[in-house]
Amino acid sequence: MFGYRVPAPDEAMLISGGRRGLGGAPFRVVTGHGKFVFPVFRKVRFLTLSMCESEVVETCVTKQGIALHVRAVIAFKVGNDTESIINAGQRFLSDQDQMSVLTGRIFAGHLRAIIGSMTVEEIVTERQKLAAEVLDTSKTEMAKIGLIVDSLQIQSIDDGDTGYIDAMSAPHKAAIRRQAQIAQAQANQAAAQAEQEAARKQAEYARQTAVVKAEYSAEVDRAQAQAAQAGPLAQAHARQEVLDAQTELAQRQARLRQQELVAEIVKPAEAEAERVRVLAAAEAQRMKVQAEAAASYDRVALDRMLIDQLPLIVKEAAGGLSGANVNVLNGADGLGEIAAGLVAQGLTILDSVRQNLNGQGDRHPGGARPEEGDGRPALRGPGAPRPGTGQEEPGEGTSDGERPDPRTR
Repeated sequence: MFGYRVPAPDEAMLISGGRRGLGGAPFRVVTGHGKFVFPVFRKVRFLTLSMCESEVVETCVTKQGIALHVRAVIAFKVGNDTESIINAGQRFLSDQDQMSVLTGRIFAGHLRAIIGSMTVEEIVTERQKLAAEVLDTSKTEMAKIGLIVDSLQIQSIDDGDTGYIDAMSAPHKAAIRRQAQIAQAQANQAAAQAEQEAARKQAEYARQTAVVKAEYSAEVDRAQAQAAQAGPLAQAHARQEVLDAQTELAQRQARLRQQELVAEIVKPAEAEAERVRVLAAAEAQRMKVQAEAAASYDRVALDRMLIDQLPLIVKEAAGGLSGANVNVLNGADGLGEIAAGLVAQGLTILDSVRQNLNGQGDRHPGGARPEEGDGRPALRGPGAPRPGTGQEEPGEGTSDGERPDPRTR
């Protein structure tokens, strides 16, 4: 629209004519929006608010008297506030390039002053401190002309041909070279170790490969040998199985034959032996029974014979009393005692004879000892001569052939 003006985002529109601006300024400041301006009665100018750059190359003398060539770069701009725009507009509106020239000169002066109070070592090692001090000292002057500094960078510091900085850096360079050499040596050593390790690994791999190849070759040889021996081994196993089967058959036949021999010979022989043993035992039992029967018969016959001979024995015993002087006491009682004594004497003789005969019967089969005549034992009474001696046996209760006195009984 005719007469309506709008400044750019990085510009400030200065309108002169008409009313004065803030603080009695000869113009009004408009930023960020448009303004209607009468073409004849008002005049419009624009002041840049963008970033500007100024380079400073200055020779400065340090506290030690050593000249240093310093190169620095300053980044600055017009302040965004109205006061700063007014200050800058009054100074640089007609020639805005003068802002860089003037800023460079201001910083060159402050840079010479600050470097003159520092040593080379401080300047070299503490560049940030140098830049901060320059900014602090120049901030007031820059604000007066409406400018603000965004940054100050020290680009380079050179001592020319004096060699002071090189001499100062020599120990560090030597240390760096030494460290570089050590690092190189370590790198060479590591490389050598790596090469040796690689060589060992290659040798180990070659050895393992050779071992594996040898094992494979041995395995192939074994497989070929086994394959070559498979046929003979199979035949040998087959023959062995045939021999085992034949051996098993022969053992079975031998066991069968043994069982047949046992059934044909041993069992009949055992049966025959058992039959003979049973017959012998039966015969022995029969003979024992017969012997016991014969002994029993002989004892019965002997007892009968003794009973038959008892009167004769008593008679013989009484005959010994003939011609003897016998006094009978107590009358009939005394006579009875004598008779009883004779009978007892006969019974005693009978028992003795029976015991003798029984003893001889135990020593001779049948219980009897054969004698002359009819085979009966000869009975000997009291006073009979002993066999083979011709002497008479004394009667019971006698001494030296004397008869017993009936009174003594």
